Amino acid sequence: MKFLDEYQSSRLAAKLAHRISVSSKKPIRLMEFCGGHTHAILRHGIRQLVPRTVELLPGPGCPVCVTATSDLDRAIALARSPEVILTTFGDMMRVPGSYSSLQRAKAEGADVRVVYSTMDAIEMARVNPGKSVVFSGIGFETTAPTIAASIVKAQREGISNFHVLCSLKLTPPVMKALLDLGEVKLDGIICPGHVSVIIGSRPYEFIPLDHGVACVVSGFEPVDILLAISRLVAQIESGQPKVEIAYGRGVKPQGNSEALQLMEEVFRIDSADWRGMGVVPGSGLSIDPKYERFDADVVFADTLELALRNTPVIEPPGCRCGEVLRGVTTPPDCPLFGKGCTPEKPVGPCMVSSEGACAAHYQYGGHPSLLRAG
Repeated sequence: MKFLDEYQSSRLAAKLAHRISVSSKKPIRLMEFCGGHTHAILRHGIRQLVPRTVELLPGPGCPVCVTATSDLDRAIALARSPEVILTTFGDMMRVPGSYSSLQRAKAEGADVRVVYSTMDAIEMARVNPGKSVVFSGIGFETTAPTIAASIVKAQREGISNFHVLCSLKLTPPVMKALLDLGEVKLDGIICPGHVSVIIGSRPYEFIPLDHGVACVVSGFEPVDILLAISRLVAQIESGQPKVEIAYGRGVKPQGNSEALQLMEEVFRIDSADWRGMGVVPGSGLSIDPKYERFDADVVFADTLELALRNTPVIEPPGCRCGEVLRGVTTPPDCPLFGKGCTPEKPVGPCMVSSEGACAAHYQYGGHPSLLRAG
């Protein structure tokens, strides 16, 4: 197929759904790791297209959602510093920290600005030489190369007032942590598309080898996802789990070598704190010491220590976002869902982010398929 609308074809989707229905003999549980997949599955009515034997669970693939409250508290503390312009992606603005949010801090006078790329933050630093511009760097391997590129650019061009508050996370290590935890028995994983464009499919090979779980990398159109489910069902029914790519137009087994080299140049592997998972060794990135003058945690260490001293981290009361991210529960099972927690008044980040499972269920739950005819 060459054209995008072919990946949205109701005819092709129905054909794949029939194939899944015929080949799926036993109950299986699949996790779509990526929040983008969760939204696509609900938006296109894919849960209604596949047989009841196929259960689809959301996973921890929403970077805003998995950002720990303590990391949000650090960003809010820096935003309140008079010398700082705090830049962030829009999804982060309304996520509640322990005592506030970036949106509330902005309303109270903090200089918080939404940007669409790290290069916007670089330009902001260039035109505001009297301020320190801090970019709140959250995301997975998809975002990491762009943040690395901004740091290299800042060094090359001598932009010394640009800094990154690094909260980047790595996908395969948290997949391993989830499988090792064993709270939810999974038969297969729909591996993330955008992340896999960067890292390729090879980093997932431990999943079928060590855990006997099937893996297929998927794109984000309905036919992409149904193709991935079809291949997962075939692997599971045959008892031969492996890693496959059902998103060949975007993902190669080896990934993007230039992006990976850029990440290796600027970052080092570190532990990371995941909402709902806690600290997972080797699942994060921190800025390499050779670039520490761009590391907000180093440059503003005293400011952060003073601001956060004697202020314990407080999780949103009643929020089950962490359990949703681990696949232990689904959004409608949370007593706050649609009542005390809505997109207009969110309690937790899973209802805030455009990739959050709770936001997806709230927006699309019960909607008919939006697949194109043809």
